[in-house]
Amino acid sequence: MIRHFDHITFVVSDVPAARRFFELLGFVEEKSVVNSGGGFEAFMGIGGIEAEHHTLVLAGKPRQEVQLLKYLRPLPIANADLASLRQMGFNHICFAVDDIEAEVRRLEAHGIERRNEVMEFHDRKLVFLRGPEGITVELAQWL
Repeated sequence: MIRHFDHITFVVSDVPAARRFFELLGFVEEKSVVNSGGGFEAFMGIGGIEAEHHTLVLAGKPRQEVQLLKYLRPLPIANADLASLRQMGFNHICFAVDDIEAEVRRLEAHGIERRNEVMEFHDRKLVFLRGPEGITVELAQWL
């Protein structure tokens, strides 16, 4: 039986920008390493892989991580449609907040852009943000 959400991993080209975005959401970098070699190749299924691996952690229980991978070799494959919420597969990640309007104001003051206006939907207030590398990050405040 699943106990809780553990982590999500994003492949990024600009680690400082991605780190800054997630730090604004409250994540703190815990460790940064370079992974390569047979075990990592077998796990990822990519021959010759070498990548920076940055673990960002949100305080509290259960532990929640955002992992950032920056491929050093081979080069990553661009996903031109990542920002489209019509594509199959990954769509977005959502974080719960206590005061969505305050969070939006704080994030916008740091240059983070909204994709839409805050709206009420299914007993929540919701908003989509433009995240690093084109990912969509949602904030939700339960009513």
